[in-house]
Amino acid sequence: MRIRVLWEGKTKDPHLRAVQQDFAARIEHFTPFSLEELPALRGASHARKEGLTSAERALLEKLRGSIKILLDERGKERSSQEFSEWLGKEALRGSRELAFLIGGPEGFSAAFRREADVLLGLSRMTLTRDLARTVLLEQIYRAFTILRGYPYPR
Repeated sequence: MRIRVLWEGKTKDPHLRAVQQDFAARIEHFTPFSLEELPALRGASHARKEGLTSAERALLEKLRGSIKILLDERGKERSSQEFSEWLGKEALRGSRELAFLIGGPEGFSAAFRREADVLLGLSRMTLTRDLARTVLLEQIYRAFTILRGYPYPR
């Protein structure tokens, strides 16, 4: 099972960028993995009224066949154990690719959210995009260590 994490924009904080790269390298030990920084998905506020933007349509086309997991404040929150169990079930189901998506400052349009297979909430607290990206990567890595029974600080 391949995992892709796609997010709008670049991580500005060099320290968080280094941590993200570290977790990406760790995840690659378990499964094929890629991080993709997307250009700004322009027109998101307009899309809220009229549907998908052309950038969102192109992104959906790029992810055809993938299970799309959209990070969203309205998404279901899971414990680390629950998240690892869900990830393991997706692997057992034969899912070829999981695509985790993190929007920019305006988030994704309502029409784009409806296209997601899973809405995932990281926390009820507000996190910066850079920190949310880092937390997501850490939780993906943690999920694999739980599934494999590897020791990892709790």
